[in-house]
Amino acid sequence: MGELAWRPTALPPSWRRPKYEAMSGRGVWLRARARLRRFPALLAGCGEQASAYGRCVAAASAGSVELRRDVCLREFQALRECFARAAAAAAK
Repeated sequence: MGELAWRPTALPPSWRRPKYEAMSGRGVWLRARARLRRFPALLAGCGEQASAYGRCVAAASAGSVELRRDVCLREFQALRECFARAAAAAAK
């Protein structure tokens, strides 16, 4: 029965650490964190659009009124386009 005992050194190949770090789950999280670290710099370049969107959301949800979908769509699209331009410029 001693031979049937599980030993950590005899792991099946599917349980071993991946050979390439880029394909592992850890690599995915490292890349995601790197993108999130760039977010404040991208947001800083879109301050005018972010404040316009914030003002619209604040005005649309003032008092006891519920915020409705697409009320601030134009401001949101302007902010999203600004982020996309900033991200494309940062990627180059």
